[in-house]
Amino acid sequence: MKKTVVFWVEEYFYNPSLSQKLLSYLLLPLSWLYCFVMYLRFKSKKAQDFGIPIISVGNLTVGGSGKTPLVTALAKKAKDPAIILRGYGRQSQGMIVVKDRAQILCDVACSGDEAMIYAKKLHYATVIVSEDRKVAINKAKELGCKIVFLDDAYSKHDIKKRDFIIDVATQNNFCLPSGPYRERLWQGKDVTVLQEDVDFTREVSVVDATQKMSLVTAIARPQRLDKYLPEGVIAKHYFEDHHNYTKEELERILEQDGSNSLLVTFKDYVKIEHFNLPLSLLDLEVKVDKSIV
Repeated sequence: MKKTVVFWVEEYFYNPSLSQKLLSYLLLPLSWLYCFVMYLRFKSKKAQDFGIPIISVGNLTVGGSGKTPLVTALAKKAKDPAIILRGYGRQSQGMIVVKDRAQILCDVACSGDEAMIYAKKLHYATVIVSEDRKVAINKAKELGCKIVFLDDAYSKHDIKKRDFIIDVATQNNFCLPSGPYRERLWQGKDVTVLQEDVDFTREVSVVDATQKMSLVTAIARPQRLDKYLPEGVIAKHYFEDHHNYTKEELERILEQDGSNSLLVTFKDYVKIEHFNLPLSLLDLEVKVDKSIV
């Protein structure tokens, strides 16, 4: 039931039916109020200069935009980068250095799935999770980092930074709760809007593919994976974003589908690799146009 509600909300935000559009219009007064409050919040903030280049990558809407591969691609081009993010879904609190420039310092339960992706893909980067981005930025400077990438921090108006916003296609352009927009592009912010297939392209590889694969994923808007799926996918299983899998539920999927392996994204992979189950990896990476870096 929980999964059904999640997918209904995603449909409402990004591809609404007639009845959902009607609900959206009925909620417009609340959306106008919400958007006005967000504008007042933006105007009340004074951006602090930390004396280090800071780039935030994210989107204005709720749900996934594929920002993690883009942050990874940008960080690979930088010297001594730090990746800072909240760490959604982690079983820890406070600031934690997930990885320094030498080694990974905690497990995925402590870091959260997205932070562990950065830790495994960016061998020379520092990865920090923290609810307070300012504390984490100061820690990155203390560790000798030369540039900071903030994962999804457009709303942190009290931090001086450059914002890269991924343009996400939607048929609903209202603010919450009528639509998916958390904020608008406020005048006065240093913002670059990036479009897929213009400013960056996605490159997909499948590692350890088998003849019969069950797609299992816990990402927002999982249907966006459809155009990247290889031949051999015989079933699809969608879980709520940041879902923590159990080995037993994955074994049941393998058994009921009669599949040879589970096809997963890297976000799923970092949470289940220790289960020693047959896995095929759908690895999505990004190639960035030279003009934006």
